[in-house]
Amino acid sequence: MSDNQIISYQPATGEELWRGEIGSVDSCVERAREALRDWANQSLGQRIELVRRFANEVRRQAEPFAELIARETGKPLWEARTEVEAVIGKVEISITAYAERTGQKKLNSALQGTAAVRHKPHGVMAVLGPYNFPAHLPNGHIVPALIAGNCIIFKPSEKTPAVGEFLVKCFHAAGIPENVVQLLIGGPEEGKELVAHWLVDGVLFTGSARAGVAINRKLATEPGKIVALEMGGNNAIVVTDTPKVDDAAVTIIQSAFTTAGQRCTAARRLIVTDSMYDEIVPRVKTLAERLIVGEPFADPQPFMGPVIDNQTADLLTESFVALMSRGAKPILHMKRPDEDKPFLTPGILDVTDMHERPDVELFGPLLQVVRVPDLNEAITEANMTRYGLSASLVGGSPQDFEMFWNEIRAGIINWNRPTNGASSAAPFGGVGLSGNHRPAAFYAADYCAYPVTSTEMQQPRASLGVGLKE
Repeated sequence: MSDNQIISYQPATGEELWRGEIGSVDSCVERAREALRDWANQSLGQRIELVRRFANEVRRQAEPFAELIARETGKPLWEARTEVEAVIGKVEISITAYAERTGQKKLNSALQGTAAVRHKPHGVMAVLGPYNFPAHLPNGHIVPALIAGNCIIFKPSEKTPAVGEFLVKCFHAAGIPENVVQLLIGGPEEGKELVAHWLVDGVLFTGSARAGVAINRKLATEPGKIVALEMGGNNAIVVTDTPKVDDAAVTIIQSAFTTAGQRCTAARRLIVTDSMYDEIVPRVKTLAERLIVGEPFADPQPFMGPVIDNQTADLLTESFVALMSRGAKPILHMKRPDEDKPFLTPGILDVTDMHERPDVELFGPLLQVVRVPDLNEAITEANMTRYGLSASLVGGSPQDFEMFWNEIRAGIINWNRPTNGASSAAPFGGVGLSGNHRPAAFYAADYCAYPVTSTEMQQPRASLGVGLKE
């Protein structure tokens, strides 16, 4: 990043991928407000038709889109392709969600007229995207907001601007006006300016808890702005009695190390009961050692690529060492094969004997293991976090899962499934430091429009029955 440009580098190679001029927040907001009336006054059917054309445009350019995501994030090509599929799938899900969550209602009464409930867009919405899913996650805000009639100013992560630009071009190619969906290139300062702009009506954010809390604090005196915060997690995967040890180990690996651990729903903590520890931990270690870490286009395809940049890799390796210095015992050492590139092998630490386990989201392939006597203690341990996004129970009976579901503080609670990979056809969000009770995915429609209640008659009809002088 230079004074007036953002430069994007490929994590796997260090080569420059893209550069662009930092945009003007005021200019973007001005254009969005000018476009708002025409866009909001289009029929719902017209807006739906245009977002469907967008899905077709992404489908048409799916392979170059996936290749760009792989280059800019470092994630393997197979995974980048699944992200493009999610972008396409989001459209029909959002159309269904809008009808279900924000549909019209009418109640007719001959004497009192018609009572109606309809929904209006908020206006100009700022969408702030993350780098780990630079197309899918912002798209999950943008498409529902467009269907509802909002105009969008999308500021992608300064680490993945090329994908953001590609996404916005697909909206424009589909016939959605350029001022209805705008790309704002910039860094943290532009993000702050956009959030605080007096003519922005809402902020839809996906990213770290630290940044989300800063947004919440900034807008605390502006209750008129809708704010949806989708933040991280210090997620737990709990293992209790199960005969399916190999399947359990695979579920743990998928939870902890998919996307090189760079998912807000990734398992950060593996909590294992005494009865399973000696069986499960060696299997997880063996499997983690077999994972291929490599560049996105390698053949055979790697399980995971690099983390996003060298600074992130440095912080993760420092965190691994810091945990050891505070009493954690290494099960599998995190390694950095090339000091000049942000590739990391999976790291696993037993933190059972640490006096104070840090409640932080270590955003990468680092798994902390805690040994507990039984499921009750496991649930207590899992809840020892200010976050509350995702949690999984592996093993146990239906009664065990019912207890787990009742007592775990999280917005996504799974049984014998990974902590990550949530369905877009369901709400997605968490509690505590993981969100502000504005779940995304299927429930995104809720924060993209507000309900308006009307009572209506075609002609005025009224009388005063009491309280009048003769």
